[in-house]
Amino acid sequence: MSSLDLRTQSCVVVPALDAERSVGEVVLGARMQAAHVIVVDDGSSDATAARASEAGAEVLRHGRNRGKGAALASGLSRARSLGYAIALTLDADGQHPPAELAKLLAASDDPGALVLGVRDLAGAGAPRANRMSNGFANGFLSMVTRLRLRDTQCGMRRYPIASTLSLGVRDERFGFETEVILRARRAGMRIVQVPIEVLYPADRSTHFDARRDPWRIVGRVLRTLARDLV
Repeated sequence: MSSLDLRTQSCVVVPALDAERSVGEVVLGARMQAAHVIVVDDGSSDATAARASEAGAEVLRHGRNRGKGAALASGLSRARSLGYAIALTLDADGQHPPAELAKLLAASDDPGALVLGVRDLAGAGAPRANRMSNGFANGFLSMVTRLRLRDTQCGMRRYPIASTLSLGVRDERFGFETEVILRARRAGMRIVQVPIEVLYPADRSTHFDARRDPWRIVGRVLRTLARDLV
């Protein structure tokens, strides 16, 4: 299947929390890559929802902050209800240039593939703590899955919607993206990795705690292995 055919089956899902400064530009860029953009406002206390709507996105709102994983699950479910087969995802903070979504579509002609964006964190000038935590997570999950994973935490991805929702992912926070990989590998889903550009502006803010969240992710992997994949 060509990338053009895949594009007609795709929408964009953007999980967002307190991203009023950047989400509008992200939505405008994403609308150049797909006809429909869904922003899931995960309990923001600012004007994230308004800025996203003004830029042309459909906005879903969580009444309280539930976590990135919950936002992604809500977006995927809404996309499925609209008849889309594929969801392209990127973060709302401007880290991922929306034009890079085209690389995800071109990475595989298999509509059932899970496509992972791979960042060059060192080349992009990412903080040392982020590089270290990402490297730790990559090594740990590579060992568990017996697959060389180069970026397990990147939020720019291509999800086959129905099969991803059928995986039974439980984590509602940053562990969602890791648990998807683990369960997809176990389910025999094709996993494709593609290099993407990433930006680390000086004024960028993140909700990922590079010291705390990697250990939460490890905990999620261990719980999944012990309880769900035995």
